[in-house]
Amino acid sequence: MTSARRLPLTTRIRDTFADPVLRALTVATLISTVGRGVSLTLVVLYLSLVAGLPADQVALVFAIGSGIGIAASYLGGHLADTVSARRLLVGCVVLAGIALAAVALVTEFWGAVVTEALVSIALGANGSVRSAIIARAFTAEARVTSRAVLRTVTNVGITIGTGVGAIALALGAPEAYRTILVAGGLAYATSALLLVRLPARVDAPSRAEQAGSAEGDADAVVAVRGPWRDPRYLLFSVLAAVFAIQFVVLNVGIPLWVAHDTVAPEYLVSIMFIVNTVLVIALQVPLSRGTHDLRRAGNVTAVAGVLMALGCVLYGAAAGTPLLATIVLLVAASVLHALSEVLSQSGAWGLSFELADPRRPGAYQGMFSMTFAIASMVGPIVITWTAISLGLVGWVILAAMFLMAAVGVTVIAHRAAREADCREALAR
Repeated sequence: MTSARRLPLTTRIRDTFADPVLRALTVATLISTVGRGVSLTLVVLYLSLVAGLPADQVALVFAIGSGIGIAASYLGGHLADTVSARRLLVGCVVLAGIALAAVALVTEFWGAVVTEALVSIALGANGSVRSAIIARAFTAEARVTSRAVLRTVTNVGITIGTGVGAIALALGAPEAYRTILVAGGLAYATSALLLVRLPARVDAPSRAEQAGSAEGDADAVVAVRGPWRDPRYLLFSVLAAVFAIQFVVLNVGIPLWVAHDTVAPEYLVSIMFIVNTVLVIALQVPLSRGTHDLRRAGNVTAVAGVLMALGCVLYGAAAGTPLLATIVLLVAASVLHALSEVLSQSGAWGLSFELADPRRPGAYQGMFSMTFAIASMVGPIVITWTAISLGLVGWVILAAMFLMAAVGVTVIAHRAAREADCREALAR
């Protein structure tokens, strides 16, 4: 075992991408996230500066999109259990790319609503379908590794896309915005070409195959249940979604906190984002190893909770301190935050697969993705009511929230592990 863990880096990379499913998903993800990075950089400013929409209308556009994306997340996973996941994924990617490119044609509010709705439908379903494909295509350990690889590539792609989008910002001309938005959308859509040739094993079994596997086992059909009737999975998804508000802390809370409540220069926010991105890219894959094991997934989630709680306290303590102390506290907090992000995602991925009924991977992954989408929508409100409004006290409240959510996930993981041990013992 020791020698297997010390294989050369090139060998480990080669072995990781030997599987055609992961190889196709990885390259497609890199191309599509470059396009997504472009849109994340430009869409809000395009709607405001070029299309001329008021700020409240821009906010409403994205609020509508968030609500639609929540429903699409579950629907995409559900459909992945009943129709071809390959074709569904290809369709979602093409639709998302075309809709992202079509933003360049928007000149009024309702056009923005339509394009954002289409983007939200496609992206919401896209994530759940990909997760269902991973659940079917890989072994337990390889599932988490695959998610980690794809998340790492996503960070790389979005970083590149952000740089491309900055070209339009530098030029400032409406034509530059439109040209680069269209290029980003088309790049996203063309990534679907790499997904067309995914192998058949990523699709759900046909009804005939399901009937054949259940023949002679009357309880098999009864035992299959959806995530809505699985209290343990529901509770896990809710707690994982609560912890996922840490993404909103990074994207919304930190910029507001640094700009309005500390003496740190605004450009420190960019440095903190870079720290986060670099650590995620460097550590997501190695720190995800082994989290297919229920106990390990629970343990790393507990560590993530402690790190995030400490990070929140440091964020809050940065207010009212001298410049040097403020910078040290904020950078230290961002490091703890990034480590917590990596570990919490690793644990959540492992549990999202291992706690699910393997016969309904799409529906379960759809539920898991849907709760994360809800967290993204309510997160800004939570951050505003706590950290932004209450200062250090609010950050302490957030710290307690993250710690309790992590402890809850850990308890669920260890109880599930004990139940699995009991079943294994009875089977002997």
